[in-house]
Amino acid sequence: MSALQFDHSAEPLNCSAVLTHHWLVRRRGGEKVLEALAELLPDSPIYTLVFDPAGMAGSRLVDRQVYTSGLQRLPGAIRHYPKLLPILPWAFRRMKLPPVELVVCSDAAIAKAMTPHRSSKLVCYCHSPMRYVWDLADQHQRALPAPLRPFWPLVCQGLRQADRRAAQRVDLFVANSRTVADRIQRHYGRQATVVYPPVDIPPAPTTGPRSDFYLCVGYHTSYKRLDLAVEACRRLGRRLVVIGDGPDIKRIDPQQNPHVRLLGWQPTTVVDQYLGRAAGLLFPGEEDFGMVPVEAMAHGCPVIAYGRGGATETVIDGQTGLLFDQQTVDCLVSAIRRREQTTFDPVAMYNHTAQFGKSRFIKQMRDLLAAQLGRLA
Repeated sequence: MSALQFDHSAEPLNCSAVLTHHWLVRRRGGEKVLEALAELLPDSPIYTLVFDPAGMAGSRLVDRQVYTSGLQRLPGAIRHYPKLLPILPWAFRRMKLPPVELVVCSDAAIAKAMTPHRSSKLVCYCHSPMRYVWDLADQHQRALPAPLRPFWPLVCQGLRQADRRAAQRVDLFVANSRTVADRIQRHYGRQATVVYPPVDIPPAPTTGPRSDFYLCVGYHTSYKRLDLAVEACRRLGRRLVVIGDGPDIKRIDPQQNPHVRLLGWQPTTVVDQYLGRAAGLLFPGEEDFGMVPVEAMAHGCPVIAYGRGGATETVIDGQTGLLFDQQTVDCLVSAIRRREQTTFDPVAMYNHTAQFGKSRFIKQMRDLLAAQLGRLA
């Protein structure tokens, strides 16, 4: 079967517009979405809370005109902005947007609280309502230093109120998955159109031999359950390669876990090389969408994922990967054993990922934005 051909060209949308985003400090999934939106709106400046050009090195967004909040001037704000959580609504509201036809907000926090001109249409591409405020509030409280935990319920209540108010100003919500659309309905009382995010699809399938190591890729926080992958591979005597950074990386003791290799953050070219060789991608957390599993499947790498959230919308059990139904080491061990007894067709996996490519994303978003402006797409 011949490789699929992906057309990434797109006609820009001709209108006056600005892009907004929660923060630009590292190129992760949300920033890849913003890059695609920037292609659709090539002359639009970006407004964001804080901006770290070094952390965004390699992204085309560093060449854009970027406006930041007053927090940018605070010493250490680029690294420690999560500690400023209680004042984020205030900081975002103080960002006044210019009088343009369209504001396109890429948001996983409260960037939609920036103040648009009264004549602007506001479209929010929502990666998820703030998980640490809504769905993971109790877990976030337990992770706080003990002296701060008693204050969290009050802070959380204030953030929820500010987030819900900001959501009512949005003219159109676009969700990155059905999972997130359900959260938008539950937390904001708003309907959302689902447009899957743009995933980097290689020009041809990867059909070479697979190695015997497993792989975890991403920004590793507690809800992503890296601990399950580490323990499951230890029990089975399998090698685990971990790419990315995040607080949970610090919890892995290399001396106690010699089967784990920590590579830290790596550029896309290196990640692609590992995806092209790994026996499987381990994805034990519940994600909003999860771009990494789609990238893995595009490189012929089977995905072993917890069967909740975005993975249920992208992974076909038994064909492009395997889903397990409980977040336990035993279930993940069983799934890894199943993977080692299952043959996967890398060309079929590659073809499956066509529906998540960038050209499809840009066309769907262009149609939605044009409709908001009352124009033909």
